[in-house]
Amino acid sequence: MRALTPDLLLHAYAAGIFPMARSRSDPRMYWVDPEQRGILPLETFHVPHRLRRTLRRGGFEIRCDSAFEAVMRACGEPTPDRPETWINEPIVRLFVDLHDRGLAHSVEAWQDGTLVGGLYGLALGAAFFGESMFSRQTDASKVALVHLVARLKAGGFRLLDTQFVTAHLSQFGAIEIPRQDYRRLLSDALTRPAWFDPSPGLGWECAFGEQGEADSL
Repeated sequence: MRALTPDLLLHAYAAGIFPMARSRSDPRMYWVDPEQRGILPLETFHVPHRLRRTLRRGGFEIRCDSAFEAVMRACGEPTPDRPETWINEPIVRLFVDLHDRGLAHSVEAWQDGTLVGGLYGLALGAAFFGESMFSRQTDASKVALVHLVARLKAGGFRLLDTQFVTAHLSQFGAIEIPRQDYRRLLSDALTRPAWFDPSPGLGWECAFGEQGEADSL
């Protein structure tokens, strides 16, 4: 792969491909274009009952874009069940640059002034490319994901790309679709305006409600 620049990275995402490293210590990257693409449909996003109770208790302070690089580096740290990750130093630098441009965002879960979970991704048009998440406290990354989706729905986003589908994401309604279907959704989303709202006052209830049909998910 030739040397990546932030602008080249934006063109790649707009074309439906993304880079990964084989390990966090390997400076090289390669392009990924899955035949089956993971997405989280915003209109059918599922908040499990137990997580809804956690959200109501409000045990986390949610911030956006206040510690973007720290979130990225935490996502790249090895864990007992994930000894290796694909986020290397060049990827960190590229996304920090895109964050400085206002295109990459983080949603963070804090407790007592400590960052305990979060996620980050890239916004282009009405598409949001979710990259990675981490958790140092139970449910921290899940709470961050719910708050991300609330912001995407409020801001007019049409597509939440998860790249792949994991067991963690399946509980929220993540699905796989063929590459050509994904590219059609992406092409449409890129032509539409959307706005990522980082304000702390935007609660998850505005997107999912507390009663009625939404509460039966």
